[in-house]
Amino acid sequence: MLFADYAGEKWNWVTAFDAKYYPDHFLEALELYSPIIARFRALAKSSGTSEDLLRRIQQITEKERVQLLKLFRRYVSPNSSVEMLKKKRNTEGICRTFGPHFRPIGVVRANIDRPDYDVAVSVLLFEHKDRGIFGYDLTQKFFAWFEARFPRPPYQALGPRRAGADIELSEVFPDYPHRCPCDIVIKRNELPILVGFARYDSDRGGSQEDDRTGGNQTKVLQIIEYAETKGINVRILFLNDGPGLLLGSMWRDYGEIEKINPKRILVATLKMLPVRLTEAWMTGSPERSV
Repeated sequence: MLFADYAGEKWNWVTAFDAKYYPDHFLEALELYSPIIARFRALAKSSGTSEDLLRRIQQITEKERVQLLKLFRRYVSPNSSVEMLKKKRNTEGICRTFGPHFRPIGVVRANIDRPDYDVAVSVLLFEHKDRGIFGYDLTQKFFAWFEARFPRPPYQALGPRRAGADIELSEVFPDYPHRCPCDIVIKRNELPILVGFARYDSDRGGSQEDDRTGGNQTKVLQIIEYAETKGINVRILFLNDGPGLLLGSMWRDYGEIEKINPKRILVATLKMLPVRLTEAWMTGSPERSV
């Protein structure tokens, strides 16, 4: 049974993780971000211009600096991404290019002085902080399931359990020619037999669907070409879950990716793992108890 064959009952196969209800997290958000809002307020009051405010923030230690830059983006320069602002060497270039669009420092001071805004901006920062947490939950649950199902030895499951750096495929196969970070690597008797990519989609639509599945198709074709050239019997797992799979063409598109080569490619949600990710499929051998 292929992933596409589950489409008629796909609502039964996705996993919904616990999320915080609005507005239950307001107090927690305010307690977490009140100190950084107070620091931003003090910096705004003592800066002559919005450009000077940015320069002063850039002189602060790393962890606090990034939080202040998130506030700077919201209060002063919504056209600037935080990733761009984080690079200190870009500061003067940002001031030249985006400075004419910075909100004047007097308006910034007036807005940051309004305590009724503190809850709103705290909640915005808090929700951004938790972005991606379901992806961590997904991989953590996968590793827990896999290690309970397939004993070590002979199996070994590698990859970040929550936050952490992905594994580059070139670390698994030293002569792999493409950049390809993966979330899961399975070894059997120290031999890599599976590489996996995990994604939890809370929401998805439009061009994001095309970008995601198009990129995955390229990844698959490159890995298969490499494996066949080298005579490597490696499998590819797409562990995908979440309500986003139910939207638009996501389910169909992942089904089409699996159909490229079902002997090498498997798409599964968490609930499908017990029936789909079998030893027989991973090893290409007859099913046997483990």
